[in-house]
Amino acid sequence: MTKQKHLNPSRGAALDLQIISPRYTGEIGFSDPKKAVKDLQKRYELSTKFLRDGFDELLNGGKANKRYRAYYPQISISTTSYAKVDSRLAYGHVAGPDDYCSTITRPDLFENYLEKQIELLIENHGVEVTIGTSDQPIPLHFAFNEGQHVDGAINNILDRPLRDYFDAPDLSATDDKIANGDLDDSDDGPKPLAPFTAPRVDYSLQRLAHYTATSPTHFQNFVLFTNYQFYIDGFVEYARQQLADPDSGYVALVEPGNFITKKGTDKTEGQRAARNPQMPAYHLIRKNNTGITMINIGVGPSNAKTMSDHVAVLRPNAWLMLGHCAGLRNTQSLGDYVLAHAYVREDNVLNEDLPTWIPIPALAEVQIALEEAVAEVTGLKGHELKKIMRTGTVATIDNRNWELRDQSGPVHRLSQSRAIGLDMESATIAANGYRFRVPYGTLLCVSDKPLHGELKLPGMATDFYNRQVGQHLIIGIRAMEKLRGMPNERLHSRKLRSFDETAFQ
Repeated sequence: MTKQKHLNPSRGAALDLQIISPRYTGEIGFSDPKKAVKDLQKRYELSTKFLRDGFDELLNGGKANKRYRAYYPQISISTTSYAKVDSRLAYGHVAGPDDYCSTITRPDLFENYLEKQIELLIENHGVEVTIGTSDQPIPLHFAFNEGQHVDGAINNILDRPLRDYFDAPDLSATDDKIANGDLDDSDDGPKPLAPFTAPRVDYSLQRLAHYTATSPTHFQNFVLFTNYQFYIDGFVEYARQQLADPDSGYVALVEPGNFITKKGTDKTEGQRAARNPQMPAYHLIRKNNTGITMINIGVGPSNAKTMSDHVAVLRPNAWLMLGHCAGLRNTQSLGDYVLAHAYVREDNVLNEDLPTWIPIPALAEVQIALEEAVAEVTGLKGHELKKIMRTGTVATIDNRNWELRDQSGPVHRLSQSRAIGLDMESATIAANGYRFRVPYGTLLCVSDKPLHGELKLPGMATDFYNRQVGQHLIIGIRAMEKLRGMPNERLHSRKLRSFDETAFQ
């Protein structure tokens, strides 16, 4: 049985408690992706229900003499051939003969994604995939149904800590070693199939619900990040227009609190969040999650990293940053667009995961979609388009008040880098896209020119936002719709894949 190596599952178990687990079936080979995913779902539901039932048993006065332990399901394959697959493919195949496996969580949420990844493995290698049970325990925290509330008074009912009875999250299995390429090459265990372990995915799913006040089930495959509520307001207005259009293809809008407005009806579901969450998300839903999610990440590279860290586990097809920047060239005007094709990374939040000497390349498919969208929405093309949009380097910094420091150092570095725009989020979003193999892009709007004394005054700012935000937002949406029309195999660029890459996209 091929299993992914983890810590000794008996670690942390109280010696006087009997460890009990569900009765699992053995490993099963599948050549049908749909049947393989159904088996994953059965195993996952068996495990999580066992933990929930055990928790209820303790809560209702059951005998506290057992430790409840259940395990994540896993996907495994073994290959024995060096036969080459289609060299144009960026994912869906393994590097060579070996054993591979990955733990899986929420196979209900990832059903379509898993079916596609498994289908490609079977097609490209001509072998079955094996579905089984791993030796990675599921923490109780990750077994509850979405939205389930656990009363803190549970600790007053039990005569010992809750973690004596259930497994708690294990940070050694919740890191980004796979995505960062930091796995120990000397380990003789199976290699990973997926870029994230199941506990890492579970952790991010919970964080997404917390930060955005929306369920991970509502997230779409095309994600827009912004740092201004003006864009969110425009997005909600656009979404309502699309729901009123019978031919738009969009079927619902989900707002914080999981408040749902459905197409063709005045009825709504749920309640809006009583207060805005830290990074609110809005989801314009389309069939098969092909709609658009927009998230207000707020200001700064820390927020940009936090949110993109968690969105990445959903394996979106693309994400874009739409925001404002300081224009650094005298020839730029307020309201001009900046299409990033390179980044100066002085955000300092990803230095340990992705050193700054690593280049973050522009992705042709995304760049073309953005440029075409600008041309279509503005009605300009060719030489005329260059008057309002400039392609070049964007610098991202972690000091919002950089203007207050001695200008000789920052300005000299910006000039040497040939930067044309400066902000606090774009390079972070792009770098995390590169790191997590999520196609990325940046289109910014010049909102001030501090090097040339053009700062936004109150009246000017209001006029600027009213005039430019709507157009900028529509450009971002048009670009996403263009990317949606591309096959995944083309959009997920080989530029983002390392030497010894995981098979799953």
